[in-house]
Amino acid sequence: MMISSFYKKYSRQLIWGVFCTLPILTFLAELLPSNNDIETWLPKDSDVRIVYDRFKAEFGAEEVVLIAVQQGLDQPLLIESTASRIETLPTVRQCWTPGRLTKILNEFNVEKEEINHRLNGLLINSEKNVAGIVVLLSDVGIKDRAGTVAGIRAQLEYNQLTGNEVQLAGAPVVIAELDRLGSQKSNKKFFIITLLISLGLLYYSFREWKKTLATLGLTVWAINLTTALIYLGGGEMNFILGALSVMVMVFTLAISIHVHHYVASCIDEEDPITAALKIAWKPCFLATLTTTIGLFSLTVSQIGPVVQFGYAASIGTFVSLITGLGLTPAVLTLWPIDPKMVHAGESRWDFKRCANWLIDHSGRVSIATIVLVMITGVGLFNLRTKIDPLDFLPAKGRVLQDVRAVQNDLTELDSVEVIVDFGDEEIPFIQKIDRVRKLEEKIKQHPAVRHTMSLGSFFPKQFPDSPFETARLLSHAQATHGENDFVSDGERLWRISARISSGADLPQDMIYDQLTEMIDDPDVILTGVAPLLRRAQNQIFIGFWESFSMAFLIITVIMIVSLRSINAGLVAMVPNLTPICIVFGILGWYQIPIDIGIMMTASIALGIAVDGTFHFLVRYQSQYRLTKNSAESSRDSLLMTGEPIFTAAVITGAGMLALTLSNFVPTARFGYMMTSLLVAALVGDLILLPCLLALRPQKSDESESTDHNDRDELLESQHPRVPHFLKQDRHGTKDQSEKAVA
Repeated sequence: MMISSFYKKYSRQLIWGVFCTLPILTFLAELLPSNNDIETWLPKDSDVRIVYDRFKAEFGAEEVVLIAVQQGLDQPLLIESTASRIETLPTVRQCWTPGRLTKILNEFNVEKEEINHRLNGLLINSEKNVAGIVVLLSDVGIKDRAGTVAGIRAQLEYNQLTGNEVQLAGAPVVIAELDRLGSQKSNKKFFIITLLISLGLLYYSFREWKKTLATLGLTVWAINLTTALIYLGGGEMNFILGALSVMVMVFTLAISIHVHHYVASCIDEEDPITAALKIAWKPCFLATLTTTIGLFSLTVSQIGPVVQFGYAASIGTFVSLITGLGLTPAVLTLWPIDPKMVHAGESRWDFKRCANWLIDHSGRVSIATIVLVMITGVGLFNLRTKIDPLDFLPAKGRVLQDVRAVQNDLTELDSVEVIVDFGDEEIPFIQKIDRVRKLEEKIKQHPAVRHTMSLGSFFPKQFPDSPFETARLLSHAQATHGENDFVSDGERLWRISARISSGADLPQDMIYDQLTEMIDDPDVILTGVAPLLRRAQNQIFIGFWESFSMAFLIITVIMIVSLRSINAGLVAMVPNLTPICIVFGILGWYQIPIDIGIMMTASIALGIAVDGTFHFLVRYQSQYRLTKNSAESSRDSLLMTGEPIFTAAVITGAGMLALTLSNFVPTARFGYMMTSLLVAALVGDLILLPCLLALRPQKSDESESTDHNDRDELLESQHPRVPHFLKQDRHGTKDQSEKAVA
């Protein structure tokens, strides 16, 4: 009665508190900055990250914007004026144009034929109708990529270079577009559609607008509270963390629907709120605890966004618990459930007929489902990962089309950076140039290397005989191109940039390994974002499944302890693997590569499955202690918990189909994956688990000791109100239940 008294006294204040704090939380959530920097996907303390960080410290980040101007070679003055205007931006350090590089190479007495050869595939195309501008970003520009790209586009528009006449590419352009597409603002319309679909389905389930709006309002409040906490904790939004809002929505709605159902089941009790919470708290708390453990295990990863998702999702699960279990009773106190609607709902026999059929055919259904899970699960061995930021862009989007055009006409975005360390030994400059050029020739022999560039690219093949003239050339090169572009640390470190063809059949980590083997020099180190991302994704894949396996084992232990039975705990974990085996197994069968975002859905799927499992098993245990008849207990538990589990999955799954309309590929993939996983989780929780438990051997000597009428009285005295149709049909289905057990 104390619980009920609390809600009767403070429900209105709680709901008003939610209503008043929602604008503040929404404002804080909107302040969460976005960061889709590619480098964050590299392991922090790994050797590859250490080498790449050293490369950046010596030569600066490889942050350039490539501009391709159609028919630009016919308009050299326009190209030069555009480059000059772009250089006035504080975010830009320097621009290279065909005219400027040609002038520099002429000053170095480079032959005309050699000049054309060096510029071809870099600033001019083979058909001689496209001119390129290479824009080097300053430190300010690297920190504000979106502002830099916007500023460059503004200067191009000022010079009337718009539409298909000009294309932009480069890491800053791609990252800025990912930030835009993955921002909360861009995905808000799809999330609103998701909420509207959920609103309609909630109303169909609740049949009352005030209660429906209040429940969905609590969900929105939970989402914004979670996002605000991440902002206050110094977090950043990325396209993986964009899944957090949907995850919180799924968990919160699931708990709220369960609480609503429990209260409806206790409607004939003197204090239905208290009676329902006594039933609801255990499965909700255990499901939240185990889900949090599973998500928190992701924090052992060395990948920044994965770690952040682990922390943020763990916070989100507890926010969902507090909101769903703590505030839903306040809604039901202010707008109580109408008993007439509850009793009217009991006349719907469709779900009951399905439940009876499943239990009556539990053996065959179990075998068929397990075979399905095993066949699809074989596909897990064929899973492969792919991390390519370009895959996240819309296929028909302007940025991706521009990138492809620049790759075809001019140069590639991906490169392997080669660092040559000459040490402290005094070596003549010309000898260094010769060694670097020999390395370049060796690197060019690899079929995937499109072209290379180094400081040697700015010097003639044959140096002047005069050492003074050679010194002048070096001084002029450094003054023109900046001392950190290709030479650093007092000429100790030299850089060769090898552009890798996007059409290469080999993965970039294999190209990286082959180049390392070809060079075979302890003084030469290879690095670069693209090949290291490819190499890191294998570590991400292995690390993710290791953390997932660890979480699964921990959850299994908790399941066994909470259920006080090893056999029951092990059986209960079988359906929790069902969504993973079915959905990810199908991806493996069809050779569909998975990215980090898709892998994150596995943790959410485990939480969804565990939630339904606990709700079913807590009811099953209570029923089995009274009846000692596993088939009957499984049937009754399915009828008591199946409807809210099914309702929550349908509402959230249908709502998330709206995400598939997004142009942002990770958001659309997340919508498809979550809907599929929710459906697959229903197979595990509402088909496989009840059928497996129905096959549990019956203790006949104990089951005969209690009369069916006595069991009805015990059920009513020790549990929330048993639906009338269970009692009315208990004797009528006795033979069917016993037949199922047999």
